[in-house]
Amino acid sequence: MNCIIVDDEPLAREAIAMLIGQTYGLNLIGSFNSPETATGFIENHKVELIFLDIQMPGINGIEFARTIPKETFVVFTTAYSEFATDSYEVDAIDYLLKPIKLVRFQKAVEKAQTYSKLFKTDYSINNIEQVAADFFFVKADRRIFKVYFDKILFIQGLKDYVVMHTENQKVITAMNIKTIYDQLPKDRFVRVSKSYVINVKHIDSVDNNTVYIGSNEIPIGSIYRDLFFNEFVTRRIVGR
Repeated sequence: MNCIIVDDEPLAREAIAMLIGQTYGLNLIGSFNSPETATGFIENHKVELIFLDIQMPGINGIEFARTIPKETFVVFTTAYSEFATDSYEVDAIDYLLKPIKLVRFQKAVEKAQTYSKLFKTDYSINNIEQVAADFFFVKADRRIFKVYFDKILFIQGLKDYVVMHTENQKVITAMNIKTIYDQLPKDRFVRVSKSYVINVKHIDSVDNNTVYIGSNEIPIGSIYRDLFFNEFVTRRIVGR
């Protein structure tokens, strides 16, 4: 994947460049100290992945991400954990906290590479074909998949697609997350952010900002937090 770095700190750019050099499948084609200097390059080159800092002078990373072409993926790199939820509101692939460990970096890259391959398939006619009491049929990758509600771990909205993460596969289709959420039973599924719907059956644990399902950490958006905790967490806590 052709990638670039956008970060106002020279040492941070050097550190990320070293990580890129140790990661298979990445081709670093540019390094920039601000969104303003990166914009023209993105317009004239095929950039598939951007490692993007958030706190920078002028245009910050969140604002810049909203202007990036839909076919370009973003991995945020920052020293500030409080921006995690905001990063997923702009369809970021991942969120890495500095100093970034190689294993964690490569996990984010693998996710980006997986989604890149999936999105190169033509999903222009995909949609929900039929809904029943405990499953629906979804068109994906020139096939029709039968997806049981109980098997869905969570659903992620990304770009113009939704990715259904089930117990044994990912099913991707061209659809917005509201459309698919409207088809799901509300006693089992809840929207926890602009980009995520979760199956409460599969929750392992929660904290104030995150839902944990297996090895997946799903951010809780501020406008969804109260409803989620009131309906699915607080009233179900076992008291003394």
